[in-house]
Amino acid sequence: MYINWQLRELNLKIVYYGPAMSGKTTNLEQIHARVPANRRSDLVSLKTHEDRTLFFDFLQLELGKISGLTPKLQLYTVPGQSYYEASRKLVLRGADGVVFVADADPARVSDNLAAWQDMKRHLKEMNISLADIPVVVQVNKQDLPGALSPEIYRSLLSLGGQVAIGAVAIRQIGVFETLKAITQRVVGRLHQRSKSPEVGHGTNPVPPPSPPSSQTTTTIRE
Repeated sequence: MYINWQLRELNLKIVYYGPAMSGKTTNLEQIHARVPANRRSDLVSLKTHEDRTLFFDFLQLELGKISGLTPKLQLYTVPGQSYYEASRKLVLRGADGVVFVADADPARVSDNLAAWQDMKRHLKEMNISLADIPVVVQVNKQDLPGALSPEIYRSLLSLGGQVAIGAVAIRQIGVFETLKAITQRVVGRLHQRSKSPEVGHGTNPVPPPSPPSSQTTTTIRE
């Protein structure tokens, strides 16, 4: 998180994490397609010849103002293949929130669990626990036969306060619900930190979030 007080901008980094081919890039593509061009950057993708993410996808969104600041969400994905572990850890560094995209295909339970443990391990190496960072779980591909529900993944991943949302990202179902959920939690967490007695002198506290405006709701749409 970085506040540019001169430009009145609140820059927030959200990372979409999960196993290969779970729908992380599809989420960003759908967001990019529906947000007006004057509210977003181009979608930057570094891909392999198999059309899989090599390092990251990046998309910046500008939302309606929060307490006089213009939030700019920097959305990243990470490559899910096991041999890109160093890239995943690098992209995850400095994240204000994480969206974990699980594949609802029953055959991919082990892949999802491995990616979840991978994410927790990288966070732990940065001295961050799941209690320290907002996390939203999206269970994608709910249109598949026998798709596992978000409720099942709440149990499989032993989720505490983290929310689980069903999605069919390729049809835009659940994409913006997920984005709204993580954005609300990130902003809420920053506001909590700004009121903490541990915040020392000379820091720039985050102003409390205002009620959602019509501008915000038209930018992140259902």
